[in-house]
Amino acid sequence: MTGLPTSTPEAAGSAPATSSAPATRPARAIHVSAEVARAVADGRPVVALESTIFTHGLPRPRNLAVALEAEKQLREAGVVPATIGVHAGVPTVGLSTEQITELSATDGLDKVSLRDLPVVAALGRHGGTTVAATAFLAHRAGIRVFSTGGLGGVHFGASESFDESADLTTLAATPVTVISAGVKSILDIRATLERFETFNIPVIGYRTRKYPGFYVTDSGHEINYSVESPEEAARLIDARDGLDLPQAVLIANPVDPAKQLPPEELDGILARAWAEAERQGVTGNASTPFLLDHIQRDTQGRSLEVNVEVYRGNVRLGGRIATALAAAARSGA
Repeated sequence: MTGLPTSTPEAAGSAPATSSAPATRPARAIHVSAEVARAVADGRPVVALESTIFTHGLPRPRNLAVALEAEKQLREAGVVPATIGVHAGVPTVGLSTEQITELSATDGLDKVSLRDLPVVAALGRHGGTTVAATAFLAHRAGIRVFSTGGLGGVHFGASESFDESADLTTLAATPVTVISAGVKSILDIRATLERFETFNIPVIGYRTRKYPGFYVTDSGHEINYSVESPEEAARLIDARDGLDLPQAVLIANPVDPAKQLPPEELDGILARAWAEAERQGVTGNASTPFLLDHIQRDTQGRSLEVNVEVYRGNVRLGGRIATALAAAARSGA
């Protein structure tokens, strides 16, 4: 596992460290909070959380409540939360409560994927980080576990549009562990699973061999492997790191079947959402928030409750896996 040296000012949460590289290269520009840096240095469990869930994914005021609840949930389990976003141009690992509150209430924030990080940094803009940017920043800070809702992937029609999420290529080169409820239901799940295979990204079910479909427990696609406990997941992650492999491990954690959207309704809901996006000409990275908002209105808010339940479950499991990893490291030492 690699990350920021804990002895540098950057890792301690102060001013960016001066690089030993040639003077023509700028100093590192990632801010890691003192709390997160200490926890990583001490080998305590830390879980990264993305910011787009409260900057772009959920309506106000629910967005702020969910963001703060996730941090509280982890702290009560003895885990340090590291909410990641861009504040005033500074990619930040471990946003403060005040920063989270500000970002959750700000209109027109950038949706920041990995390609966007240097742009928003140079322009001094606020931004919510996607899975790709969050995974990259978490790894740079030495955080091994990242909980999110759903992953990006291959969009329908990608054979002509080439519309694939940057999550795919970033996760192929970023050795973090990502807990999700599968990829977002608006995506081509079969094609996305094929791309995971192409990129050598292991997809592991948590107590299931049925790949979840975000809003539903079972997307209809099988996966090859599953783990039955956080400790088993930790052994798998340590095995990946022992082999010095560069890719993420994806833990697919299905939503409780009692709290999923009725599977028999989902196809019709998705068809209406796509038809409306096409009618309005919504494309690119604007399509995901548009489609999710349409689904929320179509289901009269039921999808929002499923979305929140998905996130709670993934944060909970992420905390347990981070705790198992920390315990394994202590016993190994």
